[in-house]
Amino acid sequence: MYDDKVISAFLDKQLDLYPEPVADSNEEASDFLEDTMAAVADSRSEVLEYLDEVGVDTEGLTEEEIFGMPEIIDVGDGRYLILEI
Repeated sequence: MYDDKVISAFLDKQLDLYPEPVADSNEEASDFLEDTMAAVADSRSEVLEYLDEVGVDTEGLTEEEIFGMPEIIDVGDGRYLILEI
């Protein structure tokens, strides 16, 4: 479900979320993302739609603040990985 770019982005940014690594390999990262039901959005607008759908209150936050949250990881190709917020 998670391709190499998504997994790599997560491995690079996991210490922004957790005090120690939760995954050391692509397989561990993929398993972790599946276990936590992380979502991949194809665009910034999809991230905002997803947050609204799952009931995350973003009222009063700027897009810069939303996309600066460590739970929203820029994959680098226009997509975003969203971890449980």
